Amino acid sequence: MEPVTSNDPHWPSAATLLRSAPDPERRNVGLLGISTFTTSLTPRSSLSSPAAIRTALERYSTWSFSDQVDLADTMCLVDYGDVADPDGDDGSSRVASAVRKFDDSLELRILLGGDNAATWHALRALAGNDLAGWGLITLDAHLDNRDGQCNGSPVRQLLDAGLDAQHVVQIGVADFSNSPFYAQRAHEAGVTVISRDMLRHQSIEEAATHALVVAGAGGRPVYVDVDIDAADRSVVPGCPAAAPGGLSADEMRRFVRVITHGAQVRAIDLTEIDVALDSPDQRTVRLAALLVLEALTGLHRRQ
Repeated sequence: MEPVTSNDPHWPSAATLLRSAPDPERRNVGLLGISTFTTSLTPRSSLSSPAAIRTALERYSTWSFSDQVDLADTMCLVDYGDVADPDGDDGSSRVASAVRKFDDSLELRILLGGDNAATWHALRALAGNDLAGWGLITLDAHLDNRDGQCNGSPVRQLLDAGLDAQHVVQIGVADFSNSPFYAQRAHEAGVTVISRDMLRHQSIEEAATHALVVAGAGGRPVYVDVDIDAADRSVVPGCPAAAPGGLSADEMRRFVRVITHGAQVRAIDLTEIDVALDSPDQRTVRLAALLVLEALTGLHRRQ
């Protein structure tokens, strides 16, 4: 992706939010790349989605017209780089080591995949020995509770490791993207599912608000996984498993803004982009960059 440059001092790009260290005068948000890809059910390239998303930030400003807020006035996006070879031997240990470097001042952590295997690595690293004390919300066309260890199994892996299914909410689960066996597995475990069809009868904001109540019950911290293939395939051609009939780009953006408004949300990831498959106008990566900015805007809305 070619970088975008501007010499207009009155139109700073969102890339100017990136810093190498926390700023004590601003609200600090951590950014970490976890570029998993080797265990994907759909073969994909090794091109770095985190790098592409960082570059795409240059295409946007720091000004939220809707909220009348300039993120540059209050926000600092602390870039912790990328985890080396998170799929390889001891990859989980390297993710955990990177997570331990997060500064205590961070109010939110944004993890950039990689495929959905990044969710397994990141939440386990953040939770440490208290996985049962966390909640999980996924925005995903898939249940991700398959057998094995791949990008289709992180929810099952987390449940097996101790995550409480009563505090797991999966939003956007689509027709013809799952199987009855795995749907029954989710039901028997006690996972709350808000399907794509149900979202035709309630707003994405209503779904997100309900998810926060369930996942965050008892004041527990919440991790949010945003699988970009929940969006319609026309919106995200760079997502191998995206299907026609998914969410609009606007719904994806609104979801991220409202979910990160929730004070219990400690981390959010953006996964399932293959840069090599993206359209020439880079619409998938550009949407992901906007979701980073929507997460910052949601955080700004917190008191």
